[in-house]
Amino acid sequence: MDEVAGAIADPVRREILVMLREGRMSAGQIAGRFRISRPAVSRHLRVLRESGLVHDELVGRRRLYELDTGRLHELAEWLEQFAGPPAWERRLDALETEVYRTRREHRTSGAAEEVKEDTA
Repeated sequence: MDEVAGAIADPVRREILVMLREGRMSAGQIAGRFRISRPAVSRHLRVLRESGLVHDELVGRRRLYELDTGRLHELAEWLEQFAGPPAWERRLDALETEVYRTRREHRTSGAAEEVKEDTA
């Protein structure tokens, strides 16, 4: 998990991962989208490959890179412990609270009316 976190710490590597969501790309195609040197892009690709976030395949003379999200799931599961409940869960909790409040008010007002009828 530390390797994955270190790999995605760099904004260039995160952008490469986003690009690879679209499908396989060659190192040249990836490098063409950045204003950094090709050797620098190669180093970023090596870090991503070593962390298990991308796989490469030699096709003819081209090396194609492909995203592998398996290692990201482990990190996402760990990060989940720090996230609050999803918005829909909070809304359901609020709805539940409102239902209980309304029921309590109906019971209270119903009991008050019974008392009025008994005293009248």
